[in-house]
Amino acid sequence: MELDTNLQSIVVASGCFWGTEFFLQKLEGVKTTTVGYIGGHVENPTYEQVCGKKTGHYEACLVEFDPSQVSVEQVLRVFFETHDPTQENGQGPDIGPQYRSGIFYANDGQKAVSEKLIGLLEAKGYRVATALLPRTKFYPAEKYHQDYYDHKGSVPYCHGYRKLF
Repeated sequence: MELDTNLQSIVVASGCFWGTEFFLQKLEGVKTTTVGYIGGHVENPTYEQVCGKKTGHYEACLVEFDPSQVSVEQVLRVFFETHDPTQENGQGPDIGPQYRSGIFYANDGQKAVSEKLIGLLEAKGYRVATALLPRTKFYPAEKYHQDYYDHKGSVPYCHGYRKLF
Protein backbone atom coordinates (compact mmCIF):
# COMPACT_ATOMS: atom_id res chain seq x y z
CA MET A 1 0.00 0.00 0.00
CA GLU A 2 1.55 3.30 -1.12
CA LEU A 3 1.42 6.13 1.39
CA ASP A 4 1.87 9.84 0.68
CA THR A 5 5.44 10.65 1.77
CA ASN A 6 4.30 13.87 3.49
CA LEU A 7 2.00 11.85 5.72
CA GLN A 8 2.64 9.48 8.59
CA SER A 9 0.79 6.30 9.44
CA ILE A 10 0.15 4.05 12.40
CA VAL A 11 -1.85 0.84 12.78
CA VAL A 12 -4.13 0.40 15.80
CA ALA A 13 -6.49 -2.33 16.90
CA SER A 14 -9.32 -1.80 19.37
CA GLY A 15 -11.91 -4.48 18.81
CA CYS A 16 -14.15 -4.48 15.76
CA PHE A 17 -12.28 -2.52 13.11
CA TRP A 18 -15.45 -0.77 11.98
CA GLY A 19 -15.72 1.13 15.27
CA THR A 20 -12.02 1.93 15.38
CA GLU A 21 -12.18 3.43 11.91
CA PHE A 22 -15.43 5.32 12.64
CA PHE A 23 -13.83 7.51 15.31
CA LEU A 24 -10.34 7.91 13.89
CA GLN A 25 -11.43 8.93 10.40
CA LYS A 26 -13.28 11.91 11.90
CA LEU A 27 -10.12 13.49 13.32
CA GLU A 28 -9.04 16.64 11.51
CA GLY A 29 -5.76 15.83 9.78
CA VAL A 30 -6.53 12.15 9.25
CA LYS A 31 -6.39 11.71 5.48
CA THR A 32 -7.29 8.04 5.05
CA THR A 33 -8.23 5.03 7.10
CA THR A 34 -8.11 1.44 5.93
CA VAL A 35 -9.41 -1.48 7.95
CA GLY A 36 -7.59 -4.77 7.75
CA TYR A 37 -5.55 -7.41 9.49
CA ILE A 38 -2.13 -7.39 11.17
CA GLY A 39 -0.02 -9.44 13.52
CA GLY A 40 -0.81 -12.93 12.34
CA HIS A 41 0.95 -15.74 10.54
CA VAL A 42 -1.32 -16.20 7.49
CA GLU A 43 -0.61 -14.21 4.33
CA ASN A 44 -3.55 -12.35 2.75
CA PRO A 45 -6.09 -13.57 5.31
CA THR A 46 -9.82 -13.30 4.69
CA TYR A 47 -12.37 -12.03 7.17
CA GLU A 48 -13.67 -15.56 7.61
CA GLN A 49 -10.17 -16.87 8.37
CA VAL A 50 -9.49 -14.14 10.93
CA CYS A 51 -12.89 -14.70 12.57
CA GLY A 52 -11.96 -18.40 12.80
CA LYS A 53 -9.46 -17.29 15.48
CA LYS A 54 -6.54 -19.34 14.14
CA THR A 55 -4.56 -16.80 12.08
CA GLY A 56 -3.21 -14.72 14.98
CA HIS A 57 -4.35 -11.50 13.28
CA TYR A 58 -5.90 -8.48 14.94
CA GLU A 59 -8.74 -6.58 13.27
CA ALA A 60 -6.99 -3.24 12.85
CA CYS A 61 -7.08 0.17 11.23
CA LEU A 62 -4.27 1.80 9.27
CA VAL A 63 -4.48 5.54 9.93
CA GLU A 64 -2.72 7.89 7.52
CA PHE A 65 -2.45 11.43 8.87
CA ASP A 66 -0.84 14.80 8.22
CA PRO A 67 1.47 15.50 11.18
CA SER A 68 1.20 19.24 10.54
CA GLN A 69 -2.51 18.97 11.41
CA VAL A 70 -2.70 16.16 13.95
CA SER A 71 0.00 14.48 16.00
CA VAL A 72 0.42 10.77 16.59
CA GLU A 73 -0.29 11.53 20.26
CA GLN A 74 -3.67 13.05 19.36
CA VAL A 75 -4.50 10.02 17.20
CA LEU A 76 -3.54 7.65 20.01
CA ARG A 77 -5.48 9.59 22.64
CA VAL A 78 -8.64 9.17 20.56
CA PHE A 79 -7.75 5.50 20.04
CA PHE A 80 -7.52 4.96 23.82
CA GLU A 81 -10.60 7.06 24.59
CA THR A 82 -12.88 5.21 22.16
CA HIS A 83 -12.41 1.67 23.48
CA ASP A 84 -11.65 -0.12 26.73
CA PRO A 85 -7.87 -0.60 26.73
CA THR A 86 -8.12 -2.73 29.89
CA GLN A 87 -10.23 -5.49 28.32
CA GLU A 88 -8.29 -8.59 27.33
CA ASN A 89 -9.10 -10.83 24.37
CA GLY A 90 -11.95 -8.76 23.05
CA GLN A 91 -13.86 -5.53 23.13
CA GLY A 92 -17.33 -5.14 24.56
CA PRO A 93 -19.47 -8.03 23.35
CA ASP A 94 -16.91 -9.03 20.70
CA ILE A 95 -14.73 -11.72 22.26
CA GLY A 96 -11.77 -13.39 20.61
CA PRO A 97 -8.13 -12.81 19.77
CA GLN A 98 -8.94 -10.86 16.62
CA TYR A 99 -10.57 -8.18 18.82
CA ARG A 100 -7.54 -7.53 21.07
CA SER A 101 -6.30 -4.01 21.68
CA GLY A 102 -2.95 -3.17 20.13
CA ILE A 103 -0.71 -0.46 18.73
CA PHE A 104 1.63 -1.37 15.86
CA TYR A 105 4.24 1.38 15.80
CA ALA A 106 6.28 2.29 12.72
CA ASN A 107 9.20 3.95 14.48
CA ASP A 108 10.77 4.73 17.86
CA GLY A 109 8.88 8.03 18.11
CA GLN A 110 5.51 6.30 17.83
CA LYS A 111 6.65 3.67 20.35
CA ALA A 112 7.73 6.39 22.82
CA VAL A 113 4.40 8.25 22.54
CA SER A 114 2.52 4.97 23.01
CA GLU A 115 4.58 4.13 26.10
CA LYS A 116 3.96 7.62 27.50
CA LEU A 117 0.18 7.33 27.11
CA ILE A 118 0.10 3.80 28.53
CA GLY A 119 2.14 5.11 31.48
CA LEU A 120 -0.33 7.96 32.03
CA LEU A 121 -3.24 5.51 32.08
CA GLU A 122 -1.42 3.13 34.42
CA ALA A 123 -0.63 6.05 36.75
CA LYS A 124 -4.39 6.67 36.92
CA GLY A 125 -4.91 3.06 38.02
CA TYR A 126 -5.87 1.45 34.70
CA ARG A 127 -4.47 -2.02 34.00
CA VAL A 128 -3.77 -1.52 30.29
CA ALA A 129 -4.06 -4.67 28.16
CA THR A 130 -3.13 -2.91 24.90
CA ALA A 131 -0.21 -4.70 23.22
CA LEU A 132 2.60 -2.49 21.93
CA LEU A 133 4.23 -4.17 18.94
CA PRO A 134 6.45 -3.23 16.00
CA ARG A 135 4.50 -2.86 12.79
CA THR A 136 4.37 -5.90 10.56
CA LYS A 137 2.63 -6.54 7.24
CA PHE A 138 -0.84 -4.99 7.11
CA TYR A 139 -3.44 -6.66 4.89
CA PRO A 140 -6.41 -4.49 3.85
CA ALA A 141 -9.76 -6.11 4.54
CA GLU A 142 -12.33 -6.81 1.88
CA LYS A 143 -13.90 -3.77 0.21
CA TYR A 144 -17.27 -4.14 1.93
CA HIS A 145 -15.56 -3.59 5.33
CA GLN A 146 -14.11 -0.19 4.35
CA ASP A 147 -15.99 2.87 5.69
CA TYR A 148 -18.61 0.44 6.99
CA TYR A 149 -20.57 2.77 9.28
CA ASP A 150 -20.56 5.59 6.73
CA HIS A 151 -22.15 3.24 4.18
CA LYS A 152 -24.52 1.69 6.71
CA GLY A 153 -25.56 5.07 8.15
CA SER A 154 -25.26 3.98 11.76
CA VAL A 155 -22.83 4.16 14.69
CA PRO A 156 -20.61 1.60 16.45
CA TYR A 157 -22.17 -0.73 19.00
CA CYS A 158 -18.98 -1.52 20.94
CA HIS A 159 -17.06 1.75 20.71
CA GLY A 160 -17.88 5.08 22.32
CA TYR A 161 -15.99 8.12 23.50
CA ARG A 162 -15.02 8.67 27.12
CA LYS A 163 -12.35 11.03 28.41
CA LEU A 164 -9.39 9.21 29.95
CA PHE A 165 -6.63 11.84 29.86
